[in-house]
Amino acid sequence: MKVKPLTDRVMVKLEKNEAKTAGGIIIPDTAQEKTQQGVVVEVGDDKDVIKVKAGQKVMYDKYAGTQIKIDGVEHLILKMADIIAVVE
Repeated sequence: MKVKPLTDRVMVKLEKNEAKTAGGIIIPDTAQEKTQQGVVVEVGDDKDVIKVKAGQKVMYDKYAGTQIKIDGVEHLILKMADIIAVVE
């Protein structure tokens, strides 16, 4: 399935959290906090507003966006205003 965000929206592929602490303790999925970072996959067509491009790693607001699953992979569609930083 191919999804293309419209206007000022950006589609981000979610990153998985580490399932193990530095001390070696395994954390179950149900106890892990939702990640706030991901990689930009697609961008909308409003080039004046969108300041990121495909392939960049970004950080976004905690409760932002609409979560979708494409071919079994979790993605998030966000407004550009919900992206708070580019991670380098």
